[in-house]
Amino acid sequence: MQLQQTMLDTFQRDGVVLIKGLFKDQVETIRAGIEANMQTPGPYASENLAPGHTGRFFDDYCNWPRISQFQQVIFQSSMAQVAAQLMQSQSVQLFHDHVLVKEAGTSLPTPWHQDSPYYFVEGEQTISFWCPVDPVSDATLRFVAGSHRWPKPVLPIRWASAEDFYASEDTYMPIPDPDAEGMPVLEWDMQPGDAVAFDFRTLHGARANASSQRRRAFSVRLVGDDARYVERPGRTSPPYPGHNMQAGQRLRADWFPVVYPQPQ
Repeated sequence: MQLQQTMLDTFQRDGVVLIKGLFKDQVETIRAGIEANMQTPGPYASENLAPGHTGRFFDDYCNWPRISQFQQVIFQSSMAQVAAQLMQSQSVQLFHDHVLVKEAGTSLPTPWHQDSPYYFVEGEQTISFWCPVDPVSDATLRFVAGSHRWPKPVLPIRWASAEDFYASEDTYMPIPDPDAEGMPVLEWDMQPGDAVAFDFRTLHGARANASSQRRRAFSVRLVGDDARYVERPGRTSPPYPGHNMQAGQRLRADWFPVVYPQPQ
């Protein structure tokens, strides 16, 4: 899949771009994978329970090694080739997969956050794909255009409790209120198989799912040539215990396989 230059420019400028139909041929495969994931959650699964909220907000990640449908989407779709174009990278490595399901009537929003502060990897060449397998409007992802270029990262918090992820850490900026502060917020109505591609550093969030329909989404996180392992002031998410990497190293390819170009 060859992207138009305007899409590449938009991604570099805004930190996010909509790609209609990127996973249109994998929608049923993703749905089956999400169902398998929810039937047999992994060790990182969370129900994101919060006092005073209703519904169910399930999420889980790092399950591609055991769920064949996720492997099929990651290794056989055009996603990695598209990622290489958007990141302007010669190679693409898989970081992890993520399932996010907001059942109908779920009142807990996804708070504004950047992904990068939670992760132990940094670089100019990072990308997430978020693909719904249900039509979404109000519960779609929302992004602050250009936030991937902010001089300081945003403080990461725990989604359900809103507690700081790294206690007493002053290298982060407070979480803004983009709507109240008049920031340029981008969001799109999306159909199953559409995807938004965004930089790990792009501020994003999502409203509650007040509709009568489920909102199931599959996300894949990838990194490019310049991505390197970094140390954080606390436990990262995902944690990947026992990885034995040192600061400044590329992610180990036996744990984080190269998906583009495909190995011969």
